[in-house]
Amino acid sequence: MEYLSLVMFALVCVTLLLGYPVAYTLAGTALIFAGIGMFFGAFDASYLHAVPSRLYGIITNQTLVAVPLFVFMGVMLEKSEVAQNLLMAMGQVFGRLKSGMAISVVLVGMLLAASTGIVGATVVTMGLLSLPTMLKQGYAPSFASGAICATGTLGQIIPPSIALVLLGDVLSSAFQQAQLDMGIFSPESVSVGDLFVGALVPGLLLVGMYLIYVLVFAARHITAPAALESDQTDSQVSLFSALFPPLFLIVLVLGSILFGYATPTEAAGVGAAGALILALAQRQLTLSKLKDVMMATTRVTSMVFLILIGAAIFSLVFRGFGGEELIEGFFAELPGGTFSAVLVVMVVIFLLGFILDFIEITFVVVPLVAPVLLAMGVDPIWLGIMIAVNLQTSFLTPPFGFALFYLRGVAPPEVKTSHIYKGVLPFIIIQLMLLLALAIWPNLVTWLPSLL
Repeated sequence: MEYLSLVMFALVCVTLLLGYPVAYTLAGTALIFAGIGMFFGAFDASYLHAVPSRLYGIITNQTLVAVPLFVFMGVMLEKSEVAQNLLMAMGQVFGRLKSGMAISVVLVGMLLAASTGIVGATVVTMGLLSLPTMLKQGYAPSFASGAICATGTLGQIIPPSIALVLLGDVLSSAFQQAQLDMGIFSPESVSVGDLFVGALVPGLLLVGMYLIYVLVFAARHITAPAALESDQTDSQVSLFSALFPPLFLIVLVLGSILFGYATPTEAAGVGAAGALILALAQRQLTLSKLKDVMMATTRVTSMVFLILIGAAIFSLVFRGFGGEELIEGFFAELPGGTFSAVLVVMVVIFLLGFILDFIEITFVVVPLVAPVLLAMGVDPIWLGIMIAVNLQTSFLTPPFGFALFYLRGVAPPEVKTSHIYKGVLPFIIIQLMLLLALAIWPNLVTWLPSLL
């Protein structure tokens, strides 16, 4: 009976590859297997009785309220030309350096990641704004496209990230489930704020590694001389005017979370209101633009919650078939104990990142494996950051990386798909180096949360 859970999981993956909607695929496949299992007496219908309480828990979950608010904040900042102003100002300041434009792309990508938290929006925005400029300045198409894809995926790890919000909620439930399985009744949990704090050092390390690579190797990929900006004073003034508003908003949102003045949901409300005020101050807020932002926010939020409902039904049926015990037994028999179990999970998530979005992986895969890993003594904050960096790496990896498709959709005709694939390889190596560093030194993740 336990193996029916694996057959169900495999069928879900195949159905998703055929292009069917994720939420309906998860719920529909699970209900079909539950019906078959009840007909043959292999499934206990009482598991389905827990569906209403699961759905009510989703509806009343205060943490998930942060999702539409952070999405609204990101989309509003994207529509208010914050990225364009930042990129132009950074380009003027670093214009004297031969690799100045590449440095600007990395820094602006970092700020956009901390502002929007949406990978697709950042990659598309940076591709439209900076890729033509970099090509005109003589950058090799592979290097330019690789830098844009890599910095665009920083929204996966740098808070406030939508991925970290969703991971925090799922890991909190997994942590409580692991404690119940071990017979421990404790009010302790994993918060989204903990993941935000734990992601700061790895995120900044990754940005630093990108900058080192750009500084060392960018000049080899440039055929044109550096552009000299005309007025250093004017460029500094424009940089301040372009940098201060979004930076102030980032500090306000993250600072209120890190220092305990607000929960992530409350800080998300501050961020959404701040993005609205920022767009109004820059005279970018119109009724049509506000309507577009609200429609985009509603679409993304509806998608997230529909997938969450489908994943809740799927996980209940998976557990009803004994899939959790099967995974636990498999991990227990692995040579190497906890290390081997974490390694297998990381490899599986990396491979699934080719065909599934981070939302599906967060809601489908993580609830299945996280309780088992946490019961084995794995730190939940470290596990969450490892999963986030791992997914970020899979988004870059050819031939199915989502970031590559985002950029391919907006890149000029002279940029070939092979250029994009070649350009991201050095950045994939950098991210794998970060994963290895986090595995060897977990304190890079856990040190800062332990201080707060």
